[in-house]
Amino acid sequence: MADDLNASLGCYPGGKAQTPHLDRLAARGVRFDRAYCQFPLCGPSRNSMLCGLYPNATGILRNAQIFRQTIPSHHSLPQAFRLEGYVSARVGKLYHYNVPKSVGTNGHDDPASWEIETNPAGCDRMEEEPYIFSLKPGQFGATLSWYASPQPDNKHTDGMLAEDAIWLLERFAKRPDRPFFLALGFYRPHTPYVAPKSYFEAYPTEHISLVEGVQDDIKDLPAMALGSHKVEHDLLTDPLRREAIQAYRASVSFMDAQVGLVLSRLRELGLEENTIVVFTSDHGYHLGEHGLWQKMSLFEESARVPLIMAGPGVDSHASIVRAPVGLVDLYPTLTDLCQINAPDNLQGQSLVPMLTDPQVPGRGWALTQVTRRNKTKAGGLVFGYTLRTERWRYTSWDEGKAGYEIYDHQTDPAEQDNLAGKPAFRELEESLKEQLKAAVTQSLPDKGLSLKPQSVPWAPNLKQP
Repeated sequence: MADDLNASLGCYPGGKAQTPHLDRLAARGVRFDRAYCQFPLCGPSRNSMLCGLYPNATGILRNAQIFRQTIPSHHSLPQAFRLEGYVSARVGKLYHYNVPKSVGTNGHDDPASWEIETNPAGCDRMEEEPYIFSLKPGQFGATLSWYASPQPDNKHTDGMLAEDAIWLLERFAKRPDRPFFLALGFYRPHTPYVAPKSYFEAYPTEHISLVEGVQDDIKDLPAMALGSHKVEHDLLTDPLRREAIQAYRASVSFMDAQVGLVLSRLRELGLEENTIVVFTSDHGYHLGEHGLWQKMSLFEESARVPLIMAGPGVDSHASIVRAPVGLVDLYPTLTDLCQINAPDNLQGQSLVPMLTDPQVPGRGWALTQVTRRNKTKAGGLVFGYTLRTERWRYTSWDEGKAGYEIYDHQTDPAEQDNLAGKPAFRELEESLKEQLKAAVTQSLPDKGLSLKPQSVPWAPNLKQP
């Protein structure tokens, strides 16, 4: 799992990052072209994925929270495997970590999910922070920041994570009688974008193009659609924009190289044919689209994630699934593939039928939500929801009272022409509105979850069982 990675891999249409190892993984498995996170922020997204529940059902709508505070008896995805005899191991970041300050620690982890945890910290955390450029000097985790490091791959945290994962695979290979669930969470390309200098050199800034026509693009948008904009982003000049994109792509390629080391060792150990491999990210990322950077929007760049699966039970012919799916679907999919007992209240769909027949339509939509601060509203939060079908994106802010958006991905994949309110699309608008309403209803807690309302005071309109 990568951190803050958009679907810009080489194996994706229009992908501009050089990712040969992930491209090879996609070539022997299935690539999901329309995979979406359920909340474009680390903590809510990761808790949702690892619980198989929407954020409305986990009660986790911000970072620095863990689902044990809201649904303590729920079994996480790795815990379900652990309870049936699998060795369950975590290397790096799976639940939320404050990056970079939590690197080298357990962060906001869930001890019941794992039998083994490793938390190395490399030169990017321990030595190089004084040299990192940041739009807000001295601040790195939530601010655009980068550094081309003179240190080699294996001195960096992600390089050390790959080494730890390989060390574990070598030991798992010696115990073929006990299956394993290994979760490897890389920190890149999360800010600060720190990677060895050679990866920066692969992306000369003079060859990097910038997003154009932003002012015309945003004229028809509700204010909340641009609510993820940060004040410090106004400090970006065109040269700095190119440097930031260069550093981001360098970090992606560096992470890809570490994935390659792990997959190569998996193959050498004779484990590849009997191991299901999943690669994804917690959410997407903006690099200037709509004038936005980083995450927390409901546009395609922020909500969409790469998702690749390979191994037993998966078509091995570089198949492409175009039906919309979500990270919430991984839990029921993996337990289905491995015949592991799963909780009855999971809200995702099993993707197993799509893994053998890419034309299976599945549920036909993916739901993503986000929150915005509003001091005039009870509880201080406004909810935004977006429904992505194979062709359309429909987004509603505060149940439409703060605006809505409609985009036709058949003619407008960059989501630059908001069709909301146009007479020709009134019937479509009503249809999508009802679909979104039904999807949001499905995301609410089930009576079996025993959600603790006192644990989620920041979500005043969260329906209780």
